[in-house]
Amino acid sequence: MQDIEEGTARAFSTFRVLNGDANVMERDQLFRNMAQLFSYVSDRCDDEQVAQYDEVLCQLAELVEVEARTHVAKLLAPLDRAPGNVVVRLANDVIEVAAPLLEFSNVLSDDDLIDIITNRSEAHRMAIAGRSSVPERVGEAIARHGERSSVVRLVRNANAELGQAALESLVARASNDTELAKDLRGRTDIDWKSLRGEIHEAGDKVLESIARIEPRVDPVTIGKVSAVVYNRMRNRAGFSSQEWKVAYNQVKALSDRKQLDERALMRFARFGYGHHTAAALTVLLRVGPEVFVKWLAMQDYVAITVALRALGVAPDLFEAMVASMPWRDLPTDADRSNIRRRFEALSREEAAEIFETWRAHSFRKRLPNEERVIGVA
Repeated sequence: MQDIEEGTARAFSTFRVLNGDANVMERDQLFRNMAQLFSYVSDRCDDEQVAQYDEVLCQLAELVEVEARTHVAKLLAPLDRAPGNVVVRLANDVIEVAAPLLEFSNVLSDDDLIDIITNRSEAHRMAIAGRSSVPERVGEAIARHGERSSVVRLVRNANAELGQAALESLVARASNDTELAKDLRGRTDIDWKSLRGEIHEAGDKVLESIARIEPRVDPVTIGKVSAVVYNRMRNRAGFSSQEWKVAYNQVKALSDRKQLDERALMRFARFGYGHHTAAALTVLLRVGPEVFVKWLAMQDYVAITVALRALGVAPDLFEAMVASMPWRDLPTDADRSNIRRRFEALSREEAAEIFETWRAHSFRKRLPNEERVIGVA
């Protein structure tokens, strides 16, 4: 604790550096101290405090040298909760600075990574291709924009999800690259014999390459199909605590950047990011995560219908969001019909009044001797 207090004193000792009234060493030291202090207290900061750190760190990032930015990026990379603006700023920096965040930070969203893949260097794409988890959309962006080094690293990463769009691009490349074709054939999560449809123009060439690598594979059978069958198919229903943790922190970072809005909700629903949808609603509704998680676990359609109506969500977006959320069990056709009717029958004003009543009574923190009731029936 004494170290933290001393760090605070050092970090906040002078802010004249923000106005340029300091030498390089003073600016660098303040930047390092601020980031170090945040790494100590990140799990105890509220949104306002995170925003304050974010603002100061972003200003300092413009004034310090590469070495200091690299040091701070390494401090922020392993944190579950980190200031959204400065993380994105450093992740778009030169590769020496960006690499730790691109490889390890869970604060960066898929959209952040795709933007970096599209607009930054091959070295940035290489770092992203080696992440411990590369979601399907991110892999597709690397397959489309990457040079050979990042594409090969993506294919060799067993934790990279290769969707149909990515695979079609990789197949086209592999038609002229025997080593890449071999790496593709080595992917145990792709069942080549179960593919369906037609692989496009490059298909015959790559299938010939794959057949040379693995003679037991029938190229005629493969050539008749194009959809990828995964051994590890995603379960569209069910809550994952790990996915929730990552989604919640990414949503908080998006909120730090003032980008948690209807467009973000539409994007989450469109791409089936159910945990992100639920986390975003938790933040927008200003309810505890445990409240929303309990609604999902209890299949509490009434609570979520009232909450979304109170937010003023459009009917089509409402349906998409309900369909994408990580419920315990997938809503049935009858469930979806009932949910839509209830949503249409409830005015926004009525929903807001009901929701505020719940907030006042059911969502507040209770004393240990009180009955523990969270959520609604």
